[in-house]
Amino acid sequence: MLLGIIFMIISNYFGVQMPIFVKTTIDSLFEASTPKNFNEVLMMMLKIGGIYMLLAFFKGLFLFLLRQSIIIMSRLIEFDLKNEIYNQYQKLDYSFFKKNSTGDLMNRISEDVTQVRMYLGPGVMYTINLVILFTLIITQMIQINGTLTLFVLLPLPLMSFLIYKVSSRMNKASHSVQEEQSRISTLIQETFSGIRVVKAYSREKEIKQKFNESIEEYKKRKMKLVYINALFMPTITFLIGLSTLLCIYIGGLMTYKNELTLGEIVAFIFFVNNLTWPFASVGWVTSIIQRAAASQERINDFMREVPSVTNTNETPFTFQGEIEFKNVSYTYPNSGITAVKNLSFKINKNESFAIVGNTGSGKSTVLNLLMRQFDPSQGQIFIDSQNIKDINIHDFRKQTGVIPQDIFLFSDSIGNNIKFGSNAQNISEKELIEITKKAHVYHNIEAFPDKFDTLLGERGVNLSGGQKQRVSIARALIRKPSLLIMDDCLSAVDTETEEIILKNLKKDQNVHTSVIVSHRISSLRNADKVIVLEDGTNFEAGTHEELLEKKGIYYEMYQKQLAEKEEVTK
Repeated sequence: MLLGIIFMIISNYFGVQMPIFVKTTIDSLFEASTPKNFNEVLMMMLKIGGIYMLLAFFKGLFLFLLRQSIIIMSRLIEFDLKNEIYNQYQKLDYSFFKKNSTGDLMNRISEDVTQVRMYLGPGVMYTINLVILFTLIITQMIQINGTLTLFVLLPLPLMSFLIYKVSSRMNKASHSVQEEQSRISTLIQETFSGIRVVKAYSREKEIKQKFNESIEEYKKRKMKLVYINALFMPTITFLIGLSTLLCIYIGGLMTYKNELTLGEIVAFIFFVNNLTWPFASVGWVTSIIQRAAASQERINDFMREVPSVTNTNETPFTFQGEIEFKNVSYTYPNSGITAVKNLSFKINKNESFAIVGNTGSGKSTVLNLLMRQFDPSQGQIFIDSQNIKDINIHDFRKQTGVIPQDIFLFSDSIGNNIKFGSNAQNISEKELIEITKKAHVYHNIEAFPDKFDTLLGERGVNLSGGQKQRVSIARALIRKPSLLIMDDCLSAVDTETEEIILKNLKKDQNVHTSVIVSHRISSLRNADKVIVLEDGTNFEAGTHEELLEKKGIYYEMYQKQLAEKEEVTK
C-alpha cells in the first residue's frame, strides 16, 4: 500500500511535468528571434518528442508499478478475507446454518467481499490519486495564473456532483438487475434440479412462461440501466468541454493583454484534461464506499458470530462404545418447538440400538444431539461415562460414520464420493470393492462403463434413490467407524437388499455400537434394543419381540406395515 502511494506520487510527478514541458517548448518556439532551417527544426522536434516520450514512459512505468502494488494488495486482502469467512463457516454450528439461507451465505463470501475489495483497490487508489494529482496540478496552475485556475475549475465540482447522482441511479438500477438475475438463476436451478417432476407433471409450458416473464422483466430493468449508462459519458464530455472552452476563451483574452502566453494556455488545457477522470471518479468512488461500508458491516456481523458448540478438549479420545442420554430435552430456538422432552436411554458397547417413531417424533433431533450438532436445552449426554461437552468432539466425530436421511453426493466420481468418508489419505481399489460389496452396491458400480470413475451429476442425479443410499452407506463404512449412525437410510431399497446390507453390517468388526433410525420395522427388528419415540419422549422400550407383546404403538405400526406388505404382494 505504502509502496503504491510512493509510485503514485512519482507517476503523477512525471504526468505534471509533461504539460510544463509542452508550455516551455511552445513559448521557446514563439520567442525564437532567428529563423531556423529545416534540419534545425527537425532536430529540435526530435529532441522535444524524445523528451516528451521519455516523460510519458516514466509516467506509464510508475503507473504500472502503482497498479501492481495497490490492486494486488486488494486482491491479497480479498484472498485473506474469503479464507477468514470460509474458516468461520467451518467453525459455526448446525443451528447457524438452519437459520441462514444458502444464498445469503454465498453473497457474504462473494458479492460482499468483492464490494470491499473494490473499495480497497480502485476506491482507495483513485481517492489518493485525486488528492496527489490535484495538489500537484493546482500548485502548477496557480503558479501560472490564479484567476484562470479559478475559472477553469468551476465546472469540475458540478461534474462530480452530477456523476454522483448518475452513479446513484446506476447503483439502484444495477441492484434491481441483480435481483432479477438472482430470480432467473433460482428458477433455472430449480427447473434443472426438479426436471423429473416438471416432466412427470407436463409443466414445461408453465415453467417456460414463468421464465419468459422473468427474462422480460430482466430485459426491461437492464435497458433502464443501459439508458442511465448512456448519460454518463456525455455528462463528463460536456463539462470537460465547458472547462476547455473557459480556458481557451479567458486565456485568449489574457494572452491578448499579455497576461498569459500561448504555451501556458496549452498547459492549462492539458491540466484540465488530466484532472477530468480523477474528478469524474469522485461520484463513482463515493458509491463504492457506500456499498463497501454496507458489505463490510454484513461481514463484521457474521464474523462476530460465536458458535454455540465448541471443542473444549484437545486430548485424544477413543470411543469405547457406550452412550447415555439423561433427562435430555431440546427446544429449537427459531420455532420454539420442543422436539425432545426429558429423554433417557442407555446404549452399551457392541449393542445395536434402534429408534422408531412417527414423523415429527424427534428421531433426527436425537441423532443431531448425539453428534453434538447442538447441545441439549436440559439434561446431559454421556459418551463412555464422560459428558459429551468435555470430550474431544473432533476425535469422536472422526470415529463415527453417519448415513443421513437426506443423501448428498458431490458432482464427482463414485470412487471419490466414497473416499470422502475415509480418514485415511490413500484408499486402494481393493478396499473400495470390499466396502461396496458390504453396502451391496458393487454390482451396480461394476455395470457402469467407467466403474468407480463414473462421474455423477448434481447430487448424484444419474443414480437411483436406492443406489444413492447404498453409496452413502459405503462412504460411512470406509471410515471404519466405531459408532455407526443410520438415519432412515434404507427407505429406498427393497426388503431383500435391506436384509443383505443389515447382515453385512452386523458382521463388521470395526463397529462397536450402531444406532438405527427408521420408520420401517424390518430395518430394526434384529436390533438389541428398540425405543419408540412419541412427541420427543421415550414411550416404549424393549426388544422387537417384547414390544410386540406389549401391543402398543410399535405393535400397531408393525401390523399396519404387515398389512401394507400383504396388499402389495396381492
